[in-house]
Amino acid sequence: MKEMEQTAPAYRVEKDLLGEVRVPAKAYYGSQSQRAAENLPVSDERMPLSVVYAAARIKGLAAEVNAGLRILPAPSAEAISRAAREVLEGKHDGQFIVGVFQTGSGTSTNMNVNEVLANRANELLGAPLGGYDPVHPNDHVNRCQSSNDVIPSAIRIAARQELSSTLLPALEALRDALGEKAEAFSDVLKIGRTHLQDAVPITLGQEFSGYASQIDHGIRRVKAVFPDLEELPLGGTAVGTGLNAHPEFARRTIAELARTTGIPFRAAENRFEAMGGQDPLVAASGAAKGVAASLMKIAHDLRLLSSGPRCGIGEIDLPPLQPGSSIMPGKVNPVVLEAAIQAAAQVIGNDTVVTLGGSLGILELNLMMPVMARNLLESISLLSSVASLTAQRCVAGISPNRGRCAELVEQSLAMATPLAVKIGYNRASELAHEAYHAGKTIRSLLLEKGVLPAEEIDSILDPRKMI
Repeated sequence: MKEMEQTAPAYRVEKDLLGEVRVPAKAYYGSQSQRAAENLPVSDERMPLSVVYAAARIKGLAAEVNAGLRILPAPSAEAISRAAREVLEGKHDGQFIVGVFQTGSGTSTNMNVNEVLANRANELLGAPLGGYDPVHPNDHVNRCQSSNDVIPSAIRIAARQELSSTLLPALEALRDALGEKAEAFSDVLKIGRTHLQDAVPITLGQEFSGYASQIDHGIRRVKAVFPDLEELPLGGTAVGTGLNAHPEFARRTIAELARTTGIPFRAAENRFEAMGGQDPLVAASGAAKGVAASLMKIAHDLRLLSSGPRCGIGEIDLPPLQPGSSIMPGKVNPVVLEAAIQAAAQVIGNDTVVTLGGSLGILELNLMMPVMARNLLESISLLSSVASLTAQRCVAGISPNRGRCAELVEQSLAMATPLAVKIGYNRASELAHEAYHAGKTIRSLLLEKGVLPAEEIDSILDPRKMI
C-alpha cells in the first residue's frame, strides 16, 4: 500500500486572553493581527506602509537601545533589529494585514508590527513561528513602548519623511516650470481679467509669475510644519508619564531615529500634549490643503486661458495628450488639469477628516489616528503625483498664442482706462459704452470722433505703458 503524502497544516493555533485563534501557518503576524482583520472588515484599505515602516524603524532601533541599556538580551535585540531592517526593505509588506478603520489608537497596527518582528526574529534564531520564545511581541519588541506613543510617533515620522522626500521635490519642479514660462512669456502682452470680465493689460509672463509664486508660498507653508512634526512623544508609553520605560530609552531611541533618517527628530516638549492632541498632523494637512487650493486655482486658470481652441479665450495652447470625446472628432481636453482639480478636491476633503480627528483627542489619547494618518499621507501622495504631472505633461509644453493675445488686447473696452486721466472718468465711460454697442474698438472710436490727435491716441493706448 502506498504511503499517504503528509501535507503541512494550513493554519497554526495561537492562544490569547480571549481564547484560541487560527492563524495561517506561515504568517509572521499573529493572533492580535488576525483578530483585528476578522473583526473589522470595513474596507480593503490597509494602514499606509509608510506608517508601518516608521513603526518598524522605531522598534528596530528601540531593540538596539534596550540591548545597550541591558534590558534586552543582545541576540534577541539583533534579531529584532534585522527583522525591522527587512521590513524597511519591503520584504514583508504582505504581512501587515490590519485595515485603516481599526481601534482609534492604532493598537492593532502596533501589535501587527510587534508580531511580525517577533515571529521573524524567532525564525532567525531558529525557533518556530507562533511560539514567541525567545522573542515575545509585547515583552521584547514592545519593550519601553506603548501603542499610544509609538503610533503618533510613527505617523509624524512618516508624514515628515513623505513631505520632504516626495511632496517638496514635486512642488519645486512645478514652481520652476511655471517660473520658466513666466520668463519665456515676459514679452507676451494680453488682456487681464477680473470677475471674468475684461480688465487692463498684463503680460502672460506676469500672470505665470503669480502661479509660480503661489506654489513657492505653498512650499514655505509645508516647510513651516516640519518643526512640530519632528517632536516625538516616544517614551510617554500609555498616558505620557513614561510608565514601564527606562529613563534613557526615549532620549537614546529618538537620537538614533534622527541619525538614521537625517531628520532632526527630538523628544516632545510635552508628551501629554503630543499624545492627547495631534495638532501637528492638523497643521500638516492644512498646509497640504493650501497647496491643493493653489493648484486648483492654477489648473482652472490654465483651462480657461486655453479654452477653445477657436471659440474660447485661446490665449495659450496646452500640449495635446489624448482624444477628448467619444462622439466629437478631433476634440482634445485638458486631462492633466482636470485630474489635478479632482485630486485637489480630494485633499480638501481629506483635510476635513484630519481636522475632525485633531478635535477628538479625548483626554489623554487621540482616537482618530489611523484615519488621520491615512488621509494626510494620501493627500501628500496625491499632491506629489499631480504636481509632477502638471509640471511635466502640461506646463512644460504650454505655448502662447501671440496673435490671439494681441487681438483681445485691442478689442478690450478696458483700454479706455488710461483715457480717464486725460478726459475724465465719465467721458471715458461713455466712450467705452458706445464702443461696446457699436461693435468698435476704443481706438477706432476715438479716431472716428477726433477726441484726441492720432499720435496722442497711440501713446495713451499703448498697452506696454499699462503694464
